[in-house]
Amino acid sequence: MDLFYAYVNKHQDDFVQKLKEVVAIKSVSSDPSLRDEVFKMGAWLHREMERLGASTKVVELGLQEGENPGLKLPPVILVYGHYDVQPALKEDGWNTDPFVLTEDSSHRLIGRGSTDDKGPVLGWLLVIEAFRQLELEFPVNLIMCFEGMEESGSEGLDDVIHREAEGFFKGTDAVCISDNYWLGKTKPSLTYGLRGASYFHVTVKGPKADLHSGVFGGTVHEPMTDLIHILGKLVSCDGKIMVPGIMNQVAPVTEEEESSYNGLEFSMDTLHEALGAKNSIHSNVKDTLMHRWRFPSLSIHGIEGAFYSPGEKTVIPAKVTGKFSIRTVPDMDPDNVTQLVVQHIESEFTKLKSKNTISIKCVGAGKPWCSSFNHWNFVAGKKAVEKVFNQSPDLTREGGSIPVTLTFENALKKNVLLLPMGACDDGAHSINEKLDRRNFIEGIKLLGTYLDELRQIQAE
Repeated sequence: MDLFYAYVNKHQDDFVQKLKEVVAIKSVSSDPSLRDEVFKMGAWLHREMERLGASTKVVELGLQEGENPGLKLPPVILVYGHYDVQPALKEDGWNTDPFVLTEDSSHRLIGRGSTDDKGPVLGWLLVIEAFRQLELEFPVNLIMCFEGMEESGSEGLDDVIHREAEGFFKGTDAVCISDNYWLGKTKPSLTYGLRGASYFHVTVKGPKADLHSGVFGGTVHEPMTDLIHILGKLVSCDGKIMVPGIMNQVAPVTEEEESSYNGLEFSMDTLHEALGAKNSIHSNVKDTLMHRWRFPSLSIHGIEGAFYSPGEKTVIPAKVTGKFSIRTVPDMDPDNVTQLVVQHIESEFTKLKSKNTISIKCVGAGKPWCSSFNHWNFVAGKKAVEKVFNQSPDLTREGGSIPVTLTFENALKKNVLLLPMGACDDGAHSINEKLDRRNFIEGIKLLGTYLDELRQIQAE
């Protein structure tokens, strides 16, 4: 491993240049006009893996359904990562061209996809390259699964994983995903839990067309008024979910889990810095992180059909749709959550005695995931962090969702470890997304060391 570390240090500029090469590919999966770029990125990975001597399998997924139907879906290249990115324009507020990797004076590698997820994906390939160039025996049999639709819902991937569970993925002992971030800026993390997400649309319909408020105001039941009332019955200002029965489904906190919140690299000042305000609900770190990670939350996201442009428009919308989501946790079942939400909204709407109509639809429901941080897969990750960074990692959960995590666990019946490369301030999905050079280079070492630790554990 000392030879491996020396090689990574010596070639770090070459590695950064290669990251620059892949950041330049505008693989934005949500933009139909850039679908060819997503395919271009997949082809780049395919060529690179073949150059490194890997046996590759490209799975064609057919045509896209859902949004933008009929578009050809990019291939899954049968560790997990994704090679598509979020949209980005210089005029969004970027300091540099988002598709030209730029290193600033603080050694931040700035560019769309640098941390989410091209840097980590490239990291795995650079580990292979280092071992091959050093003519060292690779420590494990590594199966890589890279997809190009993660930022657009991973359409088609679940079917591939279940179909290949006894095919390409047969014999898998453990799964590792590098598609998340450290809790802080300096201390690595191992992540063992994610919240699920149930996304809802609630639509109120009234007249057949928009109305003039000067003519009809005060004479009709207004859909917007009904909707605002309903949205106000979902969650309180202090974050309490007002849907009866929701909290009854939440798994109790264990003593071992509760103790894992001690000593994490996180402070209320860190939170307030990220918020740009001191408007946090909870006053201490433990309560804050538990409500971010292991308790459900309900957030209202917007209203479709409402007038929201600058200026004044005295309109009564004929139809409005409120959008909200519930971040779910073990042991919440998405079907039960949907049933409770529908019952609650219909009950509250009945109380209004409105002559409008209402409909509620769950447009997507991903289940929560929680693993055991005592599993040997996590032990290997912990030992790798200690060797590369000379400190023990934070054991964390996250408030967001990576649905493929649960798919791998259910389909392969194996433990999944989330081993992040990036830091909490990388700004994934935001302007000026970055990956610190230190995180990239030390992260490559971490991935290689993790594989070597797996080898030693399996040998035992």
